[in-house]
Amino acid sequence: MKILVPNTISLDLSNSGEDVFVYKVDEPVPDEHVDAEVLVVWQNTGANLADAAKRMTALKLVQTLAAGPDSVLAAGFGTNVSIASGRSLHDGPVAEHALALILAAVRRLDVLYDAQRTATWERAYNVAQSAAATEQQYTLDGANVTIWGFGSIAGRLAPLLAALGAKVTGIANSAGERYGFPVVATENLPEILHTTDVLVSILPAVPETENALNAEILEAMPDTAVFINVGRGATVDEDALVAALHEGRLRAAALDVTKEEPLPADSKLWSSPNLIITPHVAGNRPKGSAQLVLANISALREGIDLINVVDR
Repeated sequence: MKILVPNTISLDLSNSGEDVFVYKVDEPVPDEHVDAEVLVVWQNTGANLADAAKRMTALKLVQTLAAGPDSVLAAGFGTNVSIASGRSLHDGPVAEHALALILAAVRRLDVLYDAQRTATWERAYNVAQSAAATEQQYTLDGANVTIWGFGSIAGRLAPLLAALGAKVTGIANSAGERYGFPVVATENLPEILHTTDVLVSILPAVPETENALNAEILEAMPDTAVFINVGRGATVDEDALVAALHEGRLRAAALDVTKEEPLPADSKLWSSPNLIITPHVAGNRPKGSAQLVLANISALREGIDLINVVDR
């Protein structure tokens, strides 16, 4: 079995017993490798993926190391090709970054950073965060945190928030309990938002979630609430978010993902008040990639179910 691995990550597949070749993710697949049966994907360009979908007719599996398979699904691979995601590979790093953004937004570290840059001892901040009327806004202790998209990343993040005293509620397609936390069905999200202090989105980019955070959702949130997105940029109506920030209908927001990446210099997001932006760095460190690839190669060889296979 021939396996192509990307030049964007070091993968030790020596235990696979298969023929492994490295390819460049920003160039067409070399002619001598279009007969590969497994394509491992990480940080590939759209053109590279589209080329692979068109020319690699012997493919049996595309294994993306990204948690979300949206770019692979958009490339046009035939239904005879299995697609597996990198779900769980990014749980730890994304949970860490999400927690960092949540704390930065809740504690308003952006305000303190601005004060530092101007050599200002920010007394007004200290007054605000210690005032009885606003104290709850500056802490996770007792805060209602809603995690929208309650998958494996949320499973790592929720206990960290709970350890700081937050009351965590998940939002998913179906209600129940996951990872020891209550989960509410998506259709009931508006009811939860009225008492949400922090809304964390870890939604994937699928047709159903496009612009999921819209003007209506923002309107349902208290103006003291904070919004965090470590999922996908396509899930946010950025014009609605910008309007809410400018009009003071949202206390603060932090985005690790945007609709267009890199974010253009003329984007209104850059100049929006009370907004923290990081350049899609929450993940980008897939943990256990080689083990997942090896497991799926073995499953493919043995004709058993693949791990993280994507329904299409």
